[in-house]
Amino acid sequence: MLAIYLGTRGFGFALFEGQDTLVDWGVKSVTGDKSTQSLTKAKEMIGHYQPGVLVLENAAANDSRRSVRIRALSRSMIVWSARHNVKVRLFSRTQVKRVFFSEGHGTKQEVAERIAKRFPEELGFRLPPKRRPWMSEDYRMDIFNAIALALAYRLKRQKRGGSAGRESFVEPGPAKS
Repeated sequence: MLAIYLGTRGFGFALFEGQDTLVDWGVKSVTGDKSTQSLTKAKEMIGHYQPGVLVLENAAANDSRRSVRIRALSRSMIVWSARHNVKVRLFSRTQVKRVFFSEGHGTKQEVAERIAKRFPEELGFRLPPKRRPWMSEDYRMDIFNAIALALAYRLKRQKRGGSAGRESFVEPGPAKS
């Protein structure tokens, strides 16, 4: 499974083998015509890794705040993947947050911290510092966003299969009386 999170400077990616093995991850940076270069680099990765499924953020979701360029790039990736018999699964930001938080309320930083705890050797040192209001988002956050997409897909697949003892990233909500 290959997960790609499209960003303003390129994209973050995560490659999983089987259920839990994080094989490769990183950021592909682009300049100039960002959409064309991002699509080209994504096609190269898909050709090289030949994943069974490509997981992307649903940029067309009602609650999506993605730019017009990212929405168009996402559509282009979906169309290209369909033409090349690559299954695509889409998850909205809200769906991803529900994987990590019972009420669906949490920050990207909190998601990244949970992922870094899940993969401490691979990602512990890559966890970006907490973002201050005047700071741009750290480019490394795209890696964590891609992994969050992959984990959302994995958990949805496990739920469908009725897997016993599945792992959950959900933070328990307040007790209800």
